[in-house]
Amino acid sequence: MLERARHYFERLLEAIVFVLMIALALIVVLAVIYRKAGASLVWYDEIAEIMLAWITYYGAALAAMRGAHIGVPAVVDLMPAPLRIAAAIVAETCVIAFFLLLGWAGWHVLEVLVNDTLISLPQVSSRVTQSVILIGAILYVIAEVLRLPEILRTAAAPPPKS
Repeated sequence: MLERARHYFERLLEAIVFVLMIALALIVVLAVIYRKAGASLVWYDEIAEIMLAWITYYGAALAAMRGAHIGVPAVVDLMPAPLRIAAAIVAETCVIAFFLLLGWAGWHVLEVLVNDTLISLPQVSSRVTQSVILIGAILYVIAEVLRLPEILRTAAAPPPKS
């Protein structure tokens, strides 16, 4: 059951990141075509910056789902199994706590931006664009929780021989 949830969650994140990257590429190409034609798109820069932030947050959640973030497994592998498990629990607790704090801060950012809009597209609320902070933090926590059994299994297993 948990494996299936992990699989579908990872596919969802892959799809979101893929769509965002394709959309960003299309917007950049469109902006270049318009600029070459002498008619610049006024909203291009702002939207491209926002999309890069979205790709960063959603991509970070995808990387977390795959266990692709920076770590020091060589140091952890030198520890006996009980210490490896404790280190994994402490590390995961710190990561999850950080992203819960980030989500809380993201919520407060949305409260502050209640009446703000984009500069180049005043009909778009800044809350929509900045919601990625809260959403990304939640997705990251979900990814970490879904990976926790694998992390603990790895920590309990004998370290690989060099």
